[in-house]
Amino acid sequence: MSAVLTDPLLASLVPAHGFGTRDALPPEPLVRPKQVHGDRVVDALVCRAAAQPPEADAIVSAESEFAIAVVTADCVPILLSAPDGAVVAALHAGWRGLAAGVVAAGVAALLARAGCSGAACLAAIGPHIGPCCYEVDEPVLAALDAGLGAPARAAARATRPGHARLDLGALCRAALRDACLPEAAIGTTAAVCTACDPRRFHSYRRDGPRSGRLVHFIRAAPRG
Repeated sequence: MSAVLTDPLLASLVPAHGFGTRDALPPEPLVRPKQVHGDRVVDALVCRAAAQPPEADAIVSAESEFAIAVVTADCVPILLSAPDGAVVAALHAGWRGLAAGVVAAGVAALLARAGCSGAACLAAIGPHIGPCCYEVDEPVLAALDAGLGAPARAAARATRPGHARLDLGALCRAALRDACLPEAAIGTTAAVCTACDPRRFHSYRRDGPRSGRLVHFIRAAPRG
């Protein structure tokens, strides 16, 4: 395993986590769902046992024998941990998933599994396209406004008629705060722009269909 980005908020809790780069080698075994830009959450054991990966954009795990993961090429990866590291989750949050409520669904699933409150959990946001490089049109803005309201409007900066630069990271932070995570519990050390750095990151917005994917993973701590 090399060249992954980590967040100090999670480093002391879980045995392994990382946000992928072009050169990163994710750990094995690794379990991840088939991502569809929605809000469905799947349990890691269900995902691992399935003949084909189930459709979901968040995966929750209490298993220390393997890591769970999501992949991105501009969308926002979010890694979550219960306060003892024994339950973790990985979320894939693009604008469609954010509008559908994937962050709230992922946090709720982790809290239900861990039996704790959102105020006790930690989250880390990984590499994603920044507002410097991400212009969207009116249908995207309307969908986000319908799903998220004021935070969506606050995260958009008009550029030309019917278009705006969108801050996906700000939307994720707002959704995490709405799920009762305090600002200090949301790590952003690895939240750098994928489109700005072709040496380290794949970017669909920059490279189109030929873009690769970045793998972001987390493994739960063994239960004491």
